[in-house]
Amino acid sequence: QVPLVESGGGLVQAGGSLRLSCAASGRTFNNAMGWFRQAPGKEREFVAAISASGDSTPYTDSVRGRFTISRDNAKNTVYLQMNSLKPEDTAVYYCVLKQGRLATRVVTGYNYWGQGTQVTVSS
Repeated sequence: QVPLVESGGGLVQAGGSLRLSCAASGRTFNNAMGWFRQAPGKEREFVAAISASGDSTPYTDSVRGRFTISRDNAKNTVYLQMNSLKPEDTAVYYCVLKQGRLATRVVTGYNYWGQGTQVTVSS
């Protein structure tokens, strides 16, 4: 098992920034990782992912240009830099890890999930 621990969530005003971090307890250099989110009353949705090599970084349309995903394999950590935050970005954000190198937008493509971190954007 590869526990994932997210941090960096919180309350921010619209237009502000937050940086989420996700640390894995095991080595992740051969694993794609990513972020999903779930708002109250809504289904869990894909936000961003990064391949094991870091050369593929798909984003959902609503965050492209505002969010940036990155990874530091030496620290077994993936990051999500969130800028120009909007109230509709409010959700619980989950870090995910895949037993494979290729990034995917599919929720069932990931084998491990973190416990989630709350992001709240006030208007």
